[in-house]
Amino acid sequence: MRSWRLFVTVETCSISIRLDSDDPAAVVATALFGDGAAAAVVTTGDGGLARIRGSGEKLWPDTLGIMGWRVEDPGLGVVFDRAIPPFIADNLAAAIDEMCVHIGTAREDIARFCFHPGGAKVVDAIEQALDLPQGELNLEREVLRDHGNMSAPTVLFVLDRLLERGLPERVLMSAFGPGFTCAGLLLEAA
Repeated sequence: MRSWRLFVTVETCSISIRLDSDDPAAVVATALFGDGAAAAVVTTGDGGLARIRGSGEKLWPDTLGIMGWRVEDPGLGVVFDRAIPPFIADNLAAAIDEMCVHIGTAREDIARFCFHPGGAKVVDAIEQALDLPQGELNLEREVLRDHGNMSAPTVLFVLDRLLERGLPERVLMSAFGPGFTCAGLLLEAA
């Protein structure tokens, strides 16, 4: 029996706007992040646009000071360090390789990466880390330009553009999160 699920992700980044703070990280976060929502229908069985073939995640210990949130009175305080792009450039390739081993594939077998574009410098760092040609992540840059960084929903906006152009055979969809984490989902075109 076929089962259907609606996967919805909503981010209300504007709740972190702090008018009481002149912290540079808060000012940058207010300028970079916006509210967003995206959804996908996921089903068991055949059909659809792609199959989920596996997933993986990497959490680096002692990296809470790179990206995350502080719960403060009167609201959330953003943790957003300049170390994010260099950290990605130095650490992403090994994390992606670990995920690929866990999923049962090799990085060179992935036809296209679909990343959450955390910012222009982050996209540059991803391309550098994975030895991708500059401009390879053009859809990520387009979404960033057109919508900004909406946190979690942003990668689904990139996936939507990738689907419009025709999903390559194997795609690793990946996003970054607090703590510092990187999660990935291997998709195969149906």
